[in-house]
Amino acid sequence: MKVPFAPPRMDQKVIDEVSDTLLSGWITTGPKTKRLEKELAQYCNVENVLALNSATAGLEIILRWFGVKEGDEVILPAYTYTATANVVIHCGAKPVFADIGDDFNMNAANLKSLITPRTKVIMPVDFGGLPCDYDAINNIVKSESVKSLFVPQNDIQQKLGRILVLSDAAHSFGAVYNNRKTGILTDITVFSFHAVKNLTTAEGGAVALNLPAPFSNQQVYDYLCIYTLHGQNKDALAKMQKGNWRYDVIEAGYKCNMTDIMASIGLVELSRYDETIAKRKTLTQKYHDEFKKFDWAILPPSETSTAETCYHLYALRIKNCTEVQRDAIMQKMFDKDIAVNMHFIPVPMLSFYKNLGYHIMDYPVAYQTYCSEISLPLFYNLTDEQQQFVIATLIESVTEVLKK
Repeated sequence: MKVPFAPPRMDQKVIDEVSDTLLSGWITTGPKTKRLEKELAQYCNVENVLALNSATAGLEIILRWFGVKEGDEVILPAYTYTATANVVIHCGAKPVFADIGDDFNMNAANLKSLITPRTKVIMPVDFGGLPCDYDAINNIVKSESVKSLFVPQNDIQQKLGRILVLSDAAHSFGAVYNNRKTGILTDITVFSFHAVKNLTTAEGGAVALNLPAPFSNQQVYDYLCIYTLHGQNKDALAKMQKGNWRYDVIEAGYKCNMTDIMASIGLVELSRYDETIAKRKTLTQKYHDEFKKFDWAILPPSETSTAETCYHLYALRIKNCTEVQRDAIMQKMFDKDIAVNMHFIPVPMLSFYKNLGYHIMDYPVAYQTYCSEISLPLFYNLTDEQQQFVIATLIESVTEVLKK
């Protein structure tokens, strides 16, 4: 039996919606992209959402909008995908890594010691779909002692008057923290709709704007629409209106827009997203029920007193496991045609960042988590038979490896 890791949910509803777009004569950014933005905003209970071609683009665009540049610092967890750090490098700034807690997320207790007058942004990452402790993070950046360290270097930074909290919620669309969905938990939130995400548009992402007064989120959205389309003050949809062909370019912007083909997939996925989360929760609980019987299993956190994940990953940890043992367990799973994964190799372990002088041993929790983590198949169409095969094979594999 073959078990894939995370194939997207593609069915006739998606095919019909995409076909409708293909035959409509409008396949780039147009009415369906704008409709998806509005429906995403309604789902997250924010005023404005900008749909883009990736979450990575969204993170970098916001850093550039905020004016992050050489000499600045951005705090992010060591335990994340490299995209979170790469966008900081692209802007010429310095990534400052924070170690994580037992929930895979940035340990807010460590934040204050990492903040300097050069800190412009904190980028928490909601690992596996579980929101970070946003109350703690927001309270830190709003505290007078931290605000007094902030050195604004442009009008936008002066207007905010403190460190920006930019949530990398690539995993956590639909997750809940203190009875509120991700998107409204901090200043700005960026989602991913990559092929393996709970809600996919094949590629794609979105930026949810929740900036405080005196910012107008509508005005920021209007500007970002221009900034992410070469700085052009009219998109193709606007230019196609009768007599509205003339446009201007107000700055050298970027090209990050989502297409209506991508948005078509997202519209179908969003219309049934609560059903998707419910199914993934059921699958997660089945894993929990089976693995909690074993002392070697550290179950991934799915619900806390303040938060509930959107069940994006099932990131199981093997207690007291070495990196070599973890790799051996994974290989036994591969040998049975079960696609498992590992999330993530901590950024300081990657060659580019090691060459910049980062050392993984400065982040001991991230390193131990890396050594012991295995992500198991979790997707909407995972059958009972497939899941039971995964469970039985993992138990057998762990037993064989750990007894050696």
